[in-house]
Amino acid sequence: MKMSFSRSTKILLAGICFTVSTLGFMIKLPAAFRHFDKELHTLFYFFAAVFLNLLFANRNIFIHLLIFAILYLFGIGIEYAQDYSNTLFHKKIHGRYDIEDVRSNLKGLIACSILWFIYIALSFGFSKRTLHKAANNNE
Repeated sequence: MKMSFSRSTKILLAGICFTVSTLGFMIKLPAAFRHFDKELHTLFYFFAAVFLNLLFANRNIFIHLLIFAILYLFGIGIEYAQDYSNTLFHKKIHGRYDIEDVRSNLKGLIACSILWFIYIALSFGFSKRTLHKAANNNE
């Protein structure tokens, strides 16, 4: 599925989403959701990867891998930023660096990649079959 936005609109939309995400990750999770923290990390990174792949990748494996790497590094950076913010403000506004959060982020990214590769394989198979049928009909 290809979204038909201009390149600048896509970049602006992604930038806004990254800004909101960064702000969202910097505040402490409400108590009611804290026991779902790892699952929320997995879901967020899964849907972020799906969103960015639909927006930018369009069957391009290099762009998919670039999105994967950027999101993974973003997750690590957010964990360091959360830890640093406690030192910077001399007040605990968030928890500490949590390697389990990074692992949960990676699980979401891997799940997205698996589905993305299945989707790409099926779409290439379908398009080859369609081309083959069209070639046979023209003979």
